[in-house]
Amino acid sequence: MTTPDYAEKIPNNVSLADDRRLQRALESWQPDFLSWWETMGPALPTQDVYLRTAVNVGREGWAQFDFVPMRDYRWGIFLAERDGDRRIAFGAHKGEPAWQQVPGEYRAELRRLIVIQGDTEPASVEQQRNLGASAPSLYDLRNLFQVNVEEGRHLWAMVYLLHAHFGREGREEATELLHRNSGSADAPRILGAFNEETPDWLSFFMFTYFTDRDGKYQLGTLKESAFDPLSRTCEFMLKEEAHHMFVGTTGVDRVVERTAQVMVEQDTDDVAGYGVIPLPVIQKYLNFHYSVSLDLFGGETSTNVANYYTAGLKGRWLEERRKDDHLLTDDSIMVDALIDGEIGLTEVAALTGLNTDLRREYIADCEGGVKRWNRILESAGLPHRLALPHPAFNRRVGVFAGIEASPTGEKLLAAEWEQRKAQWLPTEVDKTFVRSLMRPVYERGKIAAWLAPPRNGINGKPFDYDYVHLR
Repeated sequence: MTTPDYAEKIPNNVSLADDRRLQRALESWQPDFLSWWETMGPALPTQDVYLRTAVNVGREGWAQFDFVPMRDYRWGIFLAERDGDRRIAFGAHKGEPAWQQVPGEYRAELRRLIVIQGDTEPASVEQQRNLGASAPSLYDLRNLFQVNVEEGRHLWAMVYLLHAHFGREGREEATELLHRNSGSADAPRILGAFNEETPDWLSFFMFTYFTDRDGKYQLGTLKESAFDPLSRTCEFMLKEEAHHMFVGTTGVDRVVERTAQVMVEQDTDDVAGYGVIPLPVIQKYLNFHYSVSLDLFGGETSTNVANYYTAGLKGRWLEERRKDDHLLTDDSIMVDALIDGEIGLTEVAALTGLNTDLRREYIADCEGGVKRWNRILESAGLPHRLALPHPAFNRRVGVFAGIEASPTGEKLLAAEWEQRKAQWLPTEVDKTFVRSLMRPVYERGKIAAWLAPPRNGINGKPFDYDYVHLR
């Protein structure tokens, strides 16, 4: 482990200069990345942005803040510190030393896991490309750009692993990561949620709350991997992922807070005419982004995931805190199921139910945000409450993909779903209204009327700090 050297062409703490072949390969990929950033990254022209840049991976501080032209942001390769005594914590190889190289028998599976994770990183940048044109404040604009550059670095993290450990196939996969594009008809991103539009800031806040939270849990399972370079890479990525979820959590906070203020001031639930987003519309956006994010966990049961676990490739969330044998060969779990056509539960082997185990950790985490937003409504003296919809609602992956269900879990006939879905999911009218509020506010210390200002600025700076210098 070395301290990152920002004088290098590719900043890193993996002693890249000691492997000239790998260094040349990554330097040949770098221009393609920069070309992708110019054509698919943030579209709003800026001079520079108040961004944090990773400078260390130890326990004593890890980032510095400064104004940086975004094209000159120093994307690099950072792994958490290596534990020389680390042992595999689960599966058939439990107790063996963690792998520093890819075992031949698991090469294809590990490459696939890395490619899928890597594909999500540039996808979210592409989805958010045009949001700068409607930023509600310079503070929010800066947060958007911070999320974007860090997703770019997470792409670098996966590309490094592909180049360093998977030879020609890895280099080809790294190239393809820049050739797929979110929403493309010919070459879409691998996972469905990353081909959805993010056309407005309410969508962005919901995405960074719900979909980036999925990313947290996926990275958490890969952090447990017996393949140590992947584990150390994901451990560092989780440091940056926390800010993305903070943007979503506090963003929805501020939307709900502003709506509640206007509801109280005007003594009405019908606040659209006052330039804020009504609670039913917020609930519809929540319903959509939550249900789409649930699909990212895959089916309720999965033989592939069972095999990943047994092989040591991908563990459970907080694996080493679990109070069991970490083998799961004799354990079972209750998973969602359709029983005689009705929504219910069935018992399956714990190994094949690992997707359900992870999804439940995620759902419990999401419930924390909803409780937080409901406390805002409660403190405003309002009886209204937001809620997570039932896991069967609006699903396109897993056991519920073949049915329709209401947010309360009532199974519906297809015709009834078509008749009622406008009550629960954003309609074109809702989307048009939300977009009508998305007028940019670039004046220092000012903010759009549809959300409240943040309680604190960035890195000790005030809200009215000059976070972004536009061209």
